[in-house]
Amino acid sequence: MEAIEELAVQPCTSSLYLRPFRLSYRQKGTKKFWDFMRTHDSVSILIFNTSRQCFVVVKQFRPAVYMSEVERHHPQVFQNQDKEIFTSLENPLPAVVGVTYELCAGIVDKPGLSLEEIACEEVLEECGYRVSIADLRRITSYRSGVGLTGFRQTLFYAEVNDQMRTSGGGGQPEEGELIEVVEIPLEESMKFAYDETFPKTMGVIFSFMWFHNNIAPKLPKK
Repeated sequence: MEAIEELAVQPCTSSLYLRPFRLSYRQKGTKKFWDFMRTHDSVSILIFNTSRQCFVVVKQFRPAVYMSEVERHHPQVFQNQDKEIFTSLENPLPAVVGVTYELCAGIVDKPGLSLEEIACEEVLEECGYRVSIADLRRITSYRSGVGLTGFRQTLFYAEVNDQMRTSGGGGQPEEGELIEVVEIPLEESMKFAYDETFPKTMGVIFSFMWFHNNIAPKLPKK
């Protein structure tokens, strides 16, 4: 996962996932504009393994996170962002700076499937557990990236056990996915959530808090 090489930055003229636009509008008599990106909505799933009393999350390399760190250390990388040139990264940072811990998740790009069906597919592909729609509990939906994309993510909760695991997960290599499945013990979860040495999404922090407020009080006492 952390072995990356031949890094180069170039303009993105087309994408299957992002489309840039500019909205012009008038607000209280003032003419304004705002640049934004259109992208897919998504689903995410908080997975709790009842057999081992742990959360199941994923760990993967995120180029956007990596390049944010690169720019922080080498701001000259994006100085020519408007020119049609390739910028090779000399002495790149270690790939680990772009690795994050996240909930199992996926984009909503299959019109024939419901959000629940997509969530079930993602749990199987990324984490190796076979769950049904009946196993899912919808927690909430929210907007993310409101200044840039404004996409909607719907969060589900699923309880699994060891018998429901049919594979090692890891995503779909043919689509370029390289995902590591990680287990976070329940008793260590809130410490993990606030430990900044483990880069993570806000979804992890929020969902762990939701679990401790809504599910943990109902668990059998040890």
